[in-house]
Amino acid sequence: MSAVSSRLPVFPWDKLEPYKKTALAHPDGIVDLSVGTPVDPVPALIQEALVAAADSPGYPTVWGTPALRDALTDWCGRRLGATGFAHENVLPVVGSKELVAWLPTQLGLGAGDKVAYPRLAYPTYEVGARLCGAEAVVYDDPTELDPAGLKLLWLNSPSNPTGEVLPKDELTRIVAWAREHGVLVFSDECYLELGWEADPVSVLHPDVCGGSYEGIVAVHSLSKRSNLAGYRAAFIAGDAAVLGELLQIRKHGGMMTAAPVQAATVAALGDDAHVAEQRERYAARRAALKAALEAHGFRIEHSEASLYLWATRDEPCWDTVAYLAEKGVLVAPGDFYGEAGARFVRVAFTATDERVAAAVERLS
Repeated sequence: MSAVSSRLPVFPWDKLEPYKKTALAHPDGIVDLSVGTPVDPVPALIQEALVAAADSPGYPTVWGTPALRDALTDWCGRRLGATGFAHENVLPVVGSKELVAWLPTQLGLGAGDKVAYPRLAYPTYEVGARLCGAEAVVYDDPTELDPAGLKLLWLNSPSNPTGEVLPKDELTRIVAWAREHGVLVFSDECYLELGWEADPVSVLHPDVCGGSYEGIVAVHSLSKRSNLAGYRAAFIAGDAAVLGELLQIRKHGGMMTAAPVQAATVAALGDDAHVAEQRERYAARRAALKAALEAHGFRIEHSEASLYLWATRDEPCWDTVAYLAEKGVLVAPGDFYGEAGARFVRVAFTATDERVAAAVERLS
């Protein structure tokens, strides 16, 4: 066990604990804008579906119920523009982080293989490469990578942490390059429904993939759009051959979504109203925090989508973290996401309206 854990970096969030203590000491309490966990209620129709399926004494299946697969394929067609989707093109997973961390291992990657991801990125892409012993490679433009040994290419649009959105033409160019070189593309699109100043596009859109899903898979989560982080409800969609192989491996590993969560997912994907309501909440919080940070001397870069503001005072990120912690506001240092973030902080707008208002007041 120690041999495996020694491959991994120090868990980044542990470094934030001293600053959290400082923020907690504020007379009006902490405003935690660091992790980005949902705080609003799970919509009633989703809770009702979960409760209705609570009497589920038997084992669920890894592939999910036919009703769940119908919901996944229908949503991919309606929301992503995917055409000709069948059950073989979808696979539920136990939260997207689990998928990201274990995907290289489940793909059979190891020493001598390369896993590439953006220079500023969700840390679990690197963790997944390290767990299987593959080489982690960062990029600014993936088409400038040496394709030799490159087995898995991660895209992330909208980006965590920056909120940057890759334009359709850029996605099309990257997918074409990857196919030319036989590189498997996994596109993390968990924030796709949270575009503010841009309209994010999936790699599954026919304008990007040409109507073929060969060599591409999209990753989606209900954590943000439906406040279901506690449910661990996510799925992947795309190349049937890749998903079929993963299905066989995950069957052996018992990696199955709980039956009540499957039923809740069906309800969540079948309703767009609660997503629109949640977007309105986030839009208001984003506008308030963005205005307050800019008035306080911060510069916001990218941030056209997702649940975060990528902010800087042109100083080392830990200085900014310490400065805001003294005001009772906790944010994430940019270097959690790569050395290129060393002068930025990531500010989540997932706190309650009351806590966001408190942060705005402290910055005024």
